[in-house]
Amino acid sequence: MNQNISIADRTKALAIRIVKACTFLDEKPGVCRTLSKQLLRSGTAIGANVREAQSAQSDKDFLSKLEIALKEERETEYWLEILIESELVEKNKFEALLQETKEIGKILVASTRKVKDKINKLN
Repeated sequence: MNQNISIADRTKALAIRIVKACTFLDEKPGVCRTLSKQLLRSGTAIGANVREAQSAQSDKDFLSKLEIALKEERETEYWLEILIESELVEKNKFEALLQETKEIGKILVASTRKVKDKINKLN
């Protein structure tokens, strides 16, 4: 994906892809629907928390929101891995979604480290 896209736009695009994936999963019977709900909640929460961070009242508040987004990213990654490894979905259909989720996670890790360093320098 293009590196010039903001993290807010990138997480929003991920959320839209997650919604579409969950729509596909909801058409399947049984466990896919249950996992779809988990994936939908965590996958859309990443961008919501990044967006919330943009209105943070302090560096600590900003960090807190980014850390929540990172937790949601890791949960989303987990659900995607479960779907793929349990062979409930075709790997080739969900692999790109998993890869984008992991890349966003790396950005969030780097961002949280940068904010933590900034906070530590001020203290």
